[in-house]
Amino acid sequence: MVNFTSNTYQMKREILSFSNKISRKLSKPEKKFIADMNYGILASGSCLLTDIVDQLHEPSRKINIVDRLSRHLAKGTPKDALKAYLAQVKKWCPDQPVIHIDDSDVVKPEGYKFESLGWVRDGSESTSTKNVYKKGYHVTEATVLTKSNHPVSIFSELHSSKEKDFTSINDITFSAMERAAALFEKATFVMDRGYDDNKMFLKLDSMGQDYVIRLTAKRKLLYHNKWVFATELRNRRKGKVKLPLFYKGKIHDAYLSHVKVQITASRKDIYLILVYGITEHPMMLATNREIRSKDDVIKTAKLYFSRWKIEEYFRCKKQMFQFENFRVRKLKAINALNFYLTLCMAFLGHISMKSETNALKVAIIQTADPVKEKIVFCYYRLAKGISGILSYAKEGIRLWFRTKRPVYRQLCLKLAV
Repeated sequence: MVNFTSNTYQMKREILSFSNKISRKLSKPEKKFIADMNYGILASGSCLLTDIVDQLHEPSRKINIVDRLSRHLAKGTPKDALKAYLAQVKKWCPDQPVIHIDDSDVVKPEGYKFESLGWVRDGSESTSTKNVYKKGYHVTEATVLTKSNHPVSIFSELHSSKEKDFTSINDITFSAMERAAALFEKATFVMDRGYDDNKMFLKLDSMGQDYVIRLTAKRKLLYHNKWVFATELRNRRKGKVKLPLFYKGKIHDAYLSHVKVQITASRKDIYLILVYGITEHPMMLATNREIRSKDDVIKTAKLYFSRWKIEEYFRCKKQMFQFENFRVRKLKAINALNFYLTLCMAFLGHISMKSETNALKVAIIQTADPVKEKIVFCYYRLAKGISGILSYAKEGIRLWFRTKRPVYRQLCLKLAV
């Protein structure tokens, strides 16, 4: 029991230390609110305000605490907190990091009172031959790989075409790119074929950024002064460079080839990398990174296949913190809640960067009791272990925020009897 108490104390201390870095420039009520949200979400494994309140163990009535949290969420994401968070993430990353951008969905099929609720393609039920559409929101996310090769979000926004000031998904994607470019002067953007759009190539060229983007079968390229479909070049060639690649949970033997071409968007020289042996039709990747050797081809292909990490990031966010189960209705409050979920995911990234012999990290993994000893993506077991350790807490974190009352000097008079 002593060990559990010690681990619980150390875990609270780690969470509060992380929260204080984000809320340093905020007021005391906002500091406590951010700490409450981080602690409550990590302890409960839920984004429901009632579940978060249950973990805070405060003496006030539950409905009053839920109201307090709701009022803070209605204010939106504090700009100073976002700025401090991005500054913290930058410290964790290499100088020229890899940035993944992808779209996901949050489905609310029975929702009627959520603000600007639109229709989205349900990725969990749709297949390559059948699309299933439900009520919900689109989510545009940009994650960066840290020095320990784990994804941490730098942009996450829920949006809907039903919003009054909505323009296009492209504009939101551009906002994500601009934030990433402002944070890291130079980066490599890795995106799926849903972003095979001339506007994307032109935007990245104008910002002077590197990219690796998968192409669709409709893409035309300039090869030897002739416009040809990328599929024609794919069918003419064969993979020469053998490389084991991780794709959809398995290691595959891939064979790579590359050719210099020009793209319709900018007429600049780029490289088409062809990946054979993984999917039914060989993958076509467009990159403006310089390729001078076999090692450059391998390195660029590996960058694209690191994309699975942002997909796993989405899945972890939904499974471990019940992201689709929120109840707040205003889009501003929903995006604020999403920011605090992002902080919790970043906390998992913070723990993942600690040494394997770190006492707290060892205790977290032992509490999670994982089936496999070694894995590639550790966020699931970290979230489970943190929640397990905090389940022994009899008090939340309110005692860490006790108000220091001033000592009043009182005038004392001797009364004559």
